Amino acid sequence: MATVFTKIINGELPGRFVWSDDRVVAFLSINPLGPGHVLVVPREEVDQWLDAPDGLLEHVMTVARAVGSVIRDTWSPPRVALMVAGFEVPHLHVHVHPAWGLEAFDFSQAESDPDQGGMDRAAESIRAGLRAAGHGSAVPEA
Repeated sequence: MATVFTKIINGELPGRFVWSDDRVVAFLSINPLGPGHVLVVPREEVDQWLDAPDGLLEHVMTVARAVGSVIRDTWSPPRVALMVAGFEVPHLHVHVHPAWGLEAFDFSQAESDPDQGGMDRAAESIRAGLRAAGHGSAVPEA
């Protein structure tokens, strides 16, 4: 059975994509822990990060770093959070988001009904930053 992330990747469910290549996609979380909270997800359904085939985890982290750099430049947080939790969806994904404190790692603090216009603006800011950083070939249109 396909995971919710596979359904987003395949276009069966909507997603605000900021990155798409042949191995990995990145899209905004529907329950963000902060502005521009992105999930970096391999196209291949891998349950746990330890089970990722050679090279895949490295590529996920390369994309997470590119997205994280844009998040840092856009929102200027003291830290950019990077987290692999893995309990919510059985499909490897890395959370990348601005962090102003340890509460940024507490999923009970996630927004359950974020402003949709703000989400659209955050996605476009990240896409623009990725294009400016030279990643235009992996940045989808809105």
